[in-house]
This record gives sequence, C-alpha cells and structure tokens, in this order.
Amino acid sequence: MRDLRDRVCGEVARVVVGQEQVVERLLAAAVLGGHVLLEGVPGVAKTLLANALARALGLDFRRVQFTPDMLPSDLTGTMTLRGGELSFRPGPVFTQVLLADEINRTPPKTQAALLEAMQERQVSVEGQPRPLPDPFLVVATQNPIEYEGTYPLPEAQLDRFVMRVPVGYPSEEDELAMLDLPRRGVANTALEQVHRVASADELREAGERVDATTVSPEVRDYALAVVRRTRDLPAVELGASPRAAVHLVAAARAAAQLAGRDFVTPDDVAGVAAPVLAHRLVLTPEAELERYGPEDAVAAALSAVTVPR
Repeated sequence: MRDLRDRVCGEVARVVVGQEQVVERLLAAAVLGGHVLLEGVPGVAKTLLANALARALGLDFRRVQFTPDMLPSDLTGTMTLRGGELSFRPGPVFTQVLLADEINRTPPKTQAALLEAMQERQVSVEGQPRPLPDPFLVVATQNPIEYEGTYPLPEAQLDRFVMRVPVGYPSEEDELAMLDLPRRGVANTALEQVHRVASADELREAGERVDATTVSPEVRDYALAVVRRTRDLPAVELGASPRAAVHLVAAARAAAQLAGRDFVTPDDVAGVAAPVLAHRLVLTPEAELERYGPEDAVAAALSAVTVPR
C-alpha cells in the first residue's frame, strides 16, 4: 500500500501542494470503503483535492453544490416520461467519487438522501433500490467558521464518516510553490496534468491487505478503551458510538499498511483517533463556553487509557 500511496500522493502533488496527509487519509478512506468530511476555510483546495484524487485513481468524479433549495431528487435522480414510458434518470450520486460541496448548506431532508447511499451503497427511488458504482466514496466539505444559513449535520450522519480531516493553510514554502503552478488566468491548468496511476482493482487489493492486517488483543482492547472513555468524560454529552470503534480499528489497520507494516501498534490507533472520533462527540454547553474542543476530549481519552507495551 505504500507504493500505492507514493504514486497517488505524487500525482496529486502536481496540482495541490503541501496536503500529503490529507491525501493519505482520503486514500485510506477509499481503501476502507468509507467516507470523509473535509473541513476548512474557503480557498484551501478541498474541491481540487477530491477531483485530483479521483483522476489519480482513475475513478468517475461528480461534484454537487449543496444549496438551501436543493431537493433529494436533485441528488438521487427521478423518474421521467420518455416516449410514453417512465424511465429512471440517475442523479449525480451515481458516480464513484462524489464531492458533496458545502454539505451543511442544504436542509436535513436532502442531507438525509445521502444516508442510504453512504451506508448501503444504494438509493431507493419510487420504492426500488438502485445499486451505486463500486467503489463509492463521498467526500463532503464544510466551512468551520461560517454558520449563517447552514444546517448542522445530525449525529447519525456524522457517524457515517470514517474521518473528519481538517484542511489548513499551507506553509509559506508550499504556498510559494503553489504560485508557480501553471495557470490560465486564475484557473489552475495543472489538473489536466494529473494522470491515472492506480485503478479500482488496486484499491480492492489494498483493501484486502488492510483487512488482513493483524490486530493483537492488547491493541484491540486499547482501541475499545479509548472509545469507551470518550463516553465517560465530564465535558462530553454524547461519546463515540460502537460504529466509531469499528472505524477506529479499520483506520489503524490502514495506517499500519501505509507505514509498511502488517500489524497494528498503539501508535497507529492514537495517530488516527482524532480524525476518526472527534466529529462524533457532542460536548456539554459548559465545555463549549470554555472553548474546550472535541480534539481536546479525544486527547483526554487517550491520556486516560494505559498504552499496552
């Protein structure tokens, strides 16, 4: 899997500079069959990252701009009358990499249209289930600082994202390198230089290797203890779910493979704990007033659990 990572990261770096860890986590989610929530201010290349990753993996890519007037059928598709017969017109969700741009700007009814797609890899239209392509990856984005006119994602939907990955500003060196990328006016033309360096079959093979990665009973117990500890913290109103424990172990397996190992260490678990768990936690109002964040709660859970040796 390290070879796959090197190829994909190298190709994405043609167009997005300085976000290698974000690309690694997107790749890990794709291998695991999970979904990712990218969180960052406007202009940090969240959309470009998803598009470049899809190109490097040779996967179909569609972008949906979520708006307050968007309907569920705008996403899933609808029945239309053609030649006197009803036929199904697929929506943009029928793709392999779906960018749900500013997902928190659409009402809950439309947000919920993604739930079945994310969990079951299908959508139901007129009572008939329709399978989605394989692989299927949702990359959702949201702005963490602008809340006017938004609809916060419900806990049930947040829990279906394997990871929430912050996308921050690049370093000064990376930003200088970004200014040297080829452009046509202000449009980035470097995306045209991103070529396919992997395939869906390679993703499936990588997934099989991740599934075969060894997790010792001690490391398994450690991961579960961290998850359960989040439910007991005084600053946390709603802790991580059992699904979070499954996602944490799976993400740790992927991290081990990315490090070139076929076994998981406690460091692998700790390294992915924040992106896997933080977005699932609901803090008490008192904690939020004190500017205590979900990442702080994850750090507290990690520090409260004895690391196996």
